[in-house]
Amino acid sequence: MITFFVFVMMLLIDFIDTVSRRKLTAIMQSGQWRQYTLASFLGTTPGCLGAFLNVSLYTHGLISFGALVGGMIATSGDEAFVMLAEFPATALVLFSMLFIMGICFSWLSDKVVKALKIEPCESCMNVQCDHCESEPEPFGGGPEIFYTENILYNFRMLSFTRFLLLMLILSFLGMVVFGIIGPASWNWKKITFVSLAFVALAVAILVSEHYLQDHIWGHLIKKHLFRVFLWTSGALLLVHWGLSHWNLDSFIQSHMMWALLFAALIGIIPESGPHLIFVMMYANGIVPFSVLFTASFVQDGHGMLPLLSYSIKDSVLVKLFNLGFGMTAGGILFLLGY
Repeated sequence: MITFFVFVMMLLIDFIDTVSRRKLTAIMQSGQWRQYTLASFLGTTPGCLGAFLNVSLYTHGLISFGALVGGMIATSGDEAFVMLAEFPATALVLFSMLFIMGICFSWLSDKVVKALKIEPCESCMNVQCDHCESEPEPFGGGPEIFYTENILYNFRMLSFTRFLLLMLILSFLGMVVFGIIGPASWNWKKITFVSLAFVALAVAILVSEHYLQDHIWGHLIKKHLFRVFLWTSGALLLVHWGLSHWNLDSFIQSHMMWALLFAALIGIIPESGPHLIFVMMYANGIVPFSVLFTASFVQDGHGMLPLLSYSIKDSVLVKLFNLGFGMTAGGILFLLGY
């Protein structure tokens, strides 16, 4: 499900940017603070979907490295829903603080990267070719792509690539609808993934063979999709195996003086589950707000998993920045008695 969401987000970003003749790129790259605010806002939204979208924006070169760092700072993963249920007032204060700090540390991260001459990996950007800007049929980068004739043309000249893509999307849609994968009952997650499947289906039907082969199949699927799936499944398997052999809850409770440090270090784990310990410990009055804040600051749920498939170097850099900033901010709150 993570892999499918990342694929649809990358597909939509590339599709909208191409339809608008790169206006999305121009808008996003016209102001750093716009990037910082958008990335932090997406990160603040409960769950990991906002973080996935930030990674997609970053890999397309639409936001800077600092904006990605800020977005991950603002992300609290699936724990956000638990916090809203357990202590809603405190949760809203926490989310607001993370949003503001995400913007501030976005700017600081870009300054540090520039000052230290750290070079994150180059963004993959959108695939472009010599005739993308003037493609004659049936995808022309404008409203004409929605003509009925385009759909009929694509089905009359149905290629194996388009057929395979349609079958994959329809299979995913069917498995989600019937509860084979994802939530068994209808909730916001199930509705979101069903909606995304229909969006992906519409794009797969509308676009030309050129766009399908070069942009979707040749770039998104062959270069990114399989790597996202392998890294995501591998990381989740490793975390699940590690936690099943390590009683993390008891370890934290027996070393309370190190709770803030553990909260920051455990935040490196690209998984939502381990951080829930600090949420419940705060809800029960075992740890102070500074520990909860540090855990939420450093961790980003599953948000880092797609970035691992894109660049291990960038993933390590993001986590190092978040770890350093998180321990500093959390330590200040701890010293102030919060």
